[in-house]
Amino acid sequence: MNLKFIAFAVAAVSTLASTAFAEDAIRFVPDPYPIGYADQGDVKHIVIKGANVSNKEIVLENVIGQGIGMSNFKFPTKIAPNAAVTVEFDMDFAGMDGQINPVVVMVATDGKPYTATLDGFVKAPIFFGEKLFDAGYYKAGEKREWTFYVWETDKKNRPDLSLSDEAAKEFSIKTKNVMVKVDENGKVTEGGKIPAQKITLSTKGLTRSGWELKQKSIRKIVGFKSKKHPKATPEVLVIGYWKE
Repeated sequence: MNLKFIAFAVAAVSTLASTAFAEDAIRFVPDPYPIGYADQGDVKHIVIKGANVSNKEIVLENVIGQGIGMSNFKFPTKIAPNAAVTVEFDMDFAGMDGQINPVVVMVATDGKPYTATLDGFVKAPIFFGEKLFDAGYYKAGEKREWTFYVWETDKKNRPDLSLSDEAAKEFSIKTKNVMVKVDENGKVTEGGKIPAQKITLSTKGLTRSGWELKQKSIRKIVGFKSKKHPKATPEVLVIGYWKE
């Protein structure tokens, strides 16, 4: 579950889409283009190769990513007719989990966008029984509390989660070591063979600042950290609505 998204990239791509993800003049095969597996928190250098299959030269102005994690793009300015094209970039897999399909958008100087859809899978070391929690109508200073279970994806070892420094400003947790079992419908109960943590997450008093002052909806990403998996970015999302 990907809880973060870069708004400006989405807006930019939406604008471009109305122009048209027009001709398939630049093609990357296979489509979607496989980028393989990555562990959550890894940073990898990605290279994708395609071709200008048109009979016209394409001049690129910029290349951007739709989604999170893509940066440091390298690309040719001019692509001759029927010539190969290679695009390189760095991909940060923090905050990602499971199947991902980010899109690389190549913008030509005439405004036409050309896209390459990627296909990958991010392996998170820690699994959450629940990741979305509703604070309902919330007034500053009120307490909310949720209890959930976490275990390692391989189900062999117990996680060691604690709150990130940023999350600890507005939340607190209590943890208990338990053994759980998960039925075919995903229901978690204690008394099984999977070593887990039972986590009770509580608000310490949610605050509003910056852009949050302009919105009545609540959206708080609560990050955790793990000494056993320092690159991992486990997190849950708390939503709600400010009570005036």
